[in-house]
Amino acid sequence: MRLLPNIGMDRVVDHLPTKAALDGVTNAASIEGLATLRRANGLARLLLSPDMILREDADDRRRRNALMARGEGLKSLEWIGAAELKVSALPLRQAVLLWGNTTGGRAIIGDCEMTTGGLGLAPSKMTGMIQLLQGADEVAGIAAWFEQLWQRSETQSPDQLTAALLNATAAFEAGTVYHRALAALFADMAADADALPDQRLGLENSCVWHMLYRFQRDGVLGAINKLRKWGGCIVADSVGLGKTFEALAVIKFHELRNERALVLAPKRLRENWTLWTRNDVRNPLAGDRLAFDVLNHTDLSREGGLSGDIDLDHVNWGNYGLVVIDESHNFRNRPTGREGESRYDRLMRDIVKAGIRTKVLMLSATPVNNRLNDLKNQIAFATEGDDAALTDAGIKSIAGTVRLAQAAFNKWQALPAERRTSQRLLDMLGFDYVRLLDLLTIARSRKHIERYYGVGETGRFPEKLPPENRKTDVASDNSFPPIATVNDEIRRLTLAAYAPLRYVLANKRADYDRRYSQTAKAGESVFRQLDREESLVGLMRVNLLKRMESSVHAFALTVERQLAAVDELIARIAAHDDSLEAPTLEDLAEDDPLIEALGVGKRVKVLLSDADLIAWNRDLQADRERLQRLLRQAQGVTPDRDAKLAELRRIIPAKRAAPINPGNDKLLIFTAFADTAAYLYENLAGEVGGITALVTGTGANRVSGGRLKADLATILTAFSPRSRKRPESLAGEPEIDLIIATDCISEGQNLQDCDCVVNYDIHWNPVRIVQRFGRIDRLCSTNGRIRLVNFWPNMDLDAYIGLERTVSGRMKLLDVSATGEENIIEADPGNGMNDLEYRRRQLEAMQDQVIELEDLSQGVAITDLTLNDLRLDLAQLSDEEREALGRMPLTAHAPVPESDDLPAGAIFVLRAETPGALAALDAKDPLRPHALVHVCVDGTIHLPHTAPKRILDSMRKLARLDPAQGEALWRRFDRETREGLRMERWQALLEAAIVGITGTAQERAVDSLFTTGAPQGMSGASGLDDWEVIAWFPILSGE
Repeated sequence: MRLLPNIGMDRVVDHLPTKAALDGVTNAASIEGLATLRRANGLARLLLSPDMILREDADDRRRRNALMARGEGLKSLEWIGAAELKVSALPLRQAVLLWGNTTGGRAIIGDCEMTTGGLGLAPSKMTGMIQLLQGADEVAGIAAWFEQLWQRSETQSPDQLTAALLNATAAFEAGTVYHRALAALFADMAADADALPDQRLGLENSCVWHMLYRFQRDGVLGAINKLRKWGGCIVADSVGLGKTFEALAVIKFHELRNERALVLAPKRLRENWTLWTRNDVRNPLAGDRLAFDVLNHTDLSREGGLSGDIDLDHVNWGNYGLVVIDESHNFRNRPTGREGESRYDRLMRDIVKAGIRTKVLMLSATPVNNRLNDLKNQIAFATEGDDAALTDAGIKSIAGTVRLAQAAFNKWQALPAERRTSQRLLDMLGFDYVRLLDLLTIARSRKHIERYYGVGETGRFPEKLPPENRKTDVASDNSFPPIATVNDEIRRLTLAAYAPLRYVLANKRADYDRRYSQTAKAGESVFRQLDREESLVGLMRVNLLKRMESSVHAFALTVERQLAAVDELIARIAAHDDSLEAPTLEDLAEDDPLIEALGVGKRVKVLLSDADLIAWNRDLQADRERLQRLLRQAQGVTPDRDAKLAELRRIIPAKRAAPINPGNDKLLIFTAFADTAAYLYENLAGEVGGITALVTGTGANRVSGGRLKADLATILTAFSPRSRKRPESLAGEPEIDLIIATDCISEGQNLQDCDCVVNYDIHWNPVRIVQRFGRIDRLCSTNGRIRLVNFWPNMDLDAYIGLERTVSGRMKLLDVSATGEENIIEADPGNGMNDLEYRRRQLEAMQDQVIELEDLSQGVAITDLTLNDLRLDLAQLSDEEREALGRMPLTAHAPVPESDDLPAGAIFVLRAETPGALAALDAKDPLRPHALVHVCVDGTIHLPHTAPKRILDSMRKLARLDPAQGEALWRRFDRETREGLRMERWQALLEAAIVGITGTAQERAVDSLFTTGAPQGMSGASGLDDWEVIAWFPILSGE
């Protein structure tokens, strides 16, 4: 007997005989250790400790990264399958390797388990003694001991080692490997017991829950979790994906917790929400007894009065546990430096901060209007304005994170077109901004749903036919001048009736500045009321042009109203007696009755005695002459001479004669102006056949025929009974075939029984057009095809867009925020959505194709940055399923097929195990220490580790692979790799992936030399020893 040091050339492995029958005792093994023994010896009997484990030691990493563990494991299964295996009754603390029990026999006992450490191929994890026995008596004694132990032990089927090897060599399905990767990436979720709502509350039994698709339920669960964890969430799903129903489910959850809920909505969308609280047979959610309050955004600036049936004087603002803000992008601009309080401030002070802790759910398809700062003010509702509220999540400053991301975005926009790629923008934005979005937003696009959830449950969106474009003159007899000519007249209007400060005498201007000018940007600048007036005058010119484009009737009404205002002011100037001494502005308080009598203007009063009445009267007289001329021309275009109306009259019967879908006569006409909508209704309702409805959101809804009520719920249900789930008891009600509406129903309504939308006027913001079409371009449509018809001004598109420049003139940019408070902002050359050239391109595209909302954004969408759906995939697994994932081996894999967006190669999910590997990853990477890489068959990087969301989305799609196809791919993979033993091709791709990570880190380090802060990723290279392969997907090319 002698001791083995198990190092150098005196290791256990150096004393193994060849081609001998081995008896063994062990309490641990590894695939690599078994492979070494297998190559040298046969196995006769193996006695296992009851606590036996199959180990994956760090020192075996390089061997594992040969990606042959499954192949070696399969061979080891054959090896032990030919032997006898038993399990001892008590744990074994020493291992034994025994060859024979006569002369020439040999035994090794001690710390020599069947692992690379036990065999001396790697450093041992234990401090123990190993003895080599070669004498006949010594070997015979050990052999006798083994025989006695063997006889006392029992056979188990399967034993621990066989079971562990079967698990390690399984042909895993792609979905299992996907979940294994998620379990590693989101390991922190294992301790988050409240990731999903308590089922005992009964949300899953509610009516609204049963109406939701799986992707909507995922959105609800994600929103509830974010609200619980961070106090707020922005749901930014695309148009037509059901944000309203997701919000209703979140409301139901909080009501089940006995929390009061408040919905804040734009006034025109109020009824979209109140109908769900009514005990009405047309309300499919009546069984949920939803009892939330609904107020308008504008109610936040009211001190009292009624809003619907709610008395604003007695609202307990601080008693809401949940606030839902519909169209939350209306609050993305926070007014600064105003005297008094804005709606934004009122919401923050009285609802969010006051009383009980309030969670805020925000709904918007466009929370970011290509200005990343748009998110900051919305996020402030979740954090109660605390800039450091997300410090525990790694975001030290919300404002700083957004500011740096905006700077990166501006730099990206300045790059040449060929370098301005989405991936480069992701790289430049930085992980803090990605993390910020991931914490507080949920965003899915239509393409995202179709690709990663499939269409089996939801069905496909209907096919969008190419849009029809109609261009008409104003008058059929050409009696009305061209738009460009009218535009010239509009530009010459001084609109003096609406700019009284312009005519204040020079020696009086200081008094008006003191009273009406406002400090902006924390005292850095002064916003003069005179500038505001000029801005509003510019907007009024734009409004005149838009109303003329909408309908000559709406244009005439506006001109008539402006003419009346001019005539009234001329009369007041004429009646002014300047011989009498009038009080000065300083003598009068703002609420003094004399101001009303002596002053001109509404919000801003100018005393006639302080104005240059000669100049003012001169400009008013010039305006009156032009307005009278425009009014005569407009009133001369009667309905029978209205060329645009005549074209619409041709469209309606033509659509019915040749329906887009068999038997579908329904048509939805949108216009921006209630005056135009009423004009169309008056001229069409009695002549087109069927029932026509008018919906304007002003309380002036109408229905032809007299059999239906004119409330919104009745009109919309009669127009789209299937999509709005009309109850059987109302099946006898007549259906409406034609709705003429303003944008009051362009959001949040399911009207997909209809298959054609007509834009009677084109909104300058393409988002509005997409939202209109989104009423019928929705899930659950029974229409195979849908169409959009656009009315365009009869002029070249470039000239049409150019009108906005000329009409607006050089007025200051005025941002009329949806809080209703005017706030001057700086002209941002990097704001692509406000760029006229950008809008020109989008409007031009709309003439050839129906674009979707996600197509309107440049660069990267929020959908590209959030991981919510992925976390939910993991959160919804049972405890048993999670335990099974924990037992899966390292390097678990599943072959998958290539596709158009998934080129052949491999996707690797790696974990950095050394400082060198960690240095290659950005310290703020939310997935650190993990990295995902998609490498092509030629070794090039298709998707780098800086694009984890895109890789994870691809993996999520792969998880739906048909099991039968997966089995066929496994057969092919095993054939090509000789059951996992010929892996040179895949080893090369793994090496390329690791080199790709290191190379990206070096590029980032070079870039950081030219920015502030310490250089990033400046350490040396890392290799196979530094990375663990958690899981991977070999992507097989088509045969």
